[in-house]
Amino acid sequence: MKPYRIEPNASFSLKHFDPDDTSRFKGGKEEALAALQGLNKRLEKLQELLFAEGKHKVLVVLQAMDAGGKDGTIRVVFDGVDPSGVRVASFGVPTEHELARDYLWRVHQQVPRKGELVIFNRSHYEDVLVVRVKNLVPKEVWQRRYRHIREFERMLAEEGTTILKFFLHISKDEQRERLQERLDNPEKRWKFRKGDLEDRKLWNQYQQAFEDAIRETSTEYAPWFVIPANKNWYRNWLVSSILVETLEGLKMEYPRPEIGLEKIVIE
Repeated sequence: MKPYRIEPNASFSLKHFDPDDTSRFKGGKEEALAALQGLNKRLEKLQELLFAEGKHKVLVVLQAMDAGGKDGTIRVVFDGVDPSGVRVASFGVPTEHELARDYLWRVHQQVPRKGELVIFNRSHYEDVLVVRVKNLVPKEVWQRRYRHIREFERMLAEEGTTILKFFLHISKDEQRERLQERLDNPEKRWKFRKGDLEDRKLWNQYQQAFEDAIRETSTEYAPWFVIPANKNWYRNWLVSSILVETLEGLKMEYPRPEIGLEKIVIE
């Protein structure tokens, strides 16, 4: 999955990533969906092992433009995992209680414990994205947050957290189609808000903000992956593949059972 991983200090531009790319899967959509079922089963076993071993912590960060597919990715990629060991944390507009503290305070409370896999649906990166594009804080404030975030993630990694960050990369035309679908479908209309159109007008500014944030915070211990996301099937297959490969690399083992269990017969 190397082509999608952003190396530290690398020259990087989102323009070099095609949102329609499906090059790493040689078959078509139907074959990818079949492969995804196999990945789901592997992920289910690996997540069970993660929970049972109780040593590792895994944090998955999902960021995207509006209608980028964060919810769909969570729904499909993590289908079948045990909810006792997997948790989704979403970050909306900060409350007054949260604003009275530093911007990472609410985030730190949601990081995974040992044996847990946590998915951030949006994240601490909103504090270098939305606040920048909408001029909610001065440049010197959001700019120094790159360093804060790198050090925050370094601390998590050094304390045993495996961090994977995914930017789900869609085109502006694809976003238009998805937003229109939400409007046209009564069952999806609840997901649409008029503010989405205002954010869409700021497309270029958001793209630049994402690009800078990824470049500034992709590290060996907390890498960013730019995921082509115009095709949902490819997005899901790619995220699943990276996640499974990473978990397999942890070399986890089930805990040793109590001595003498093999002699027990339950009547």
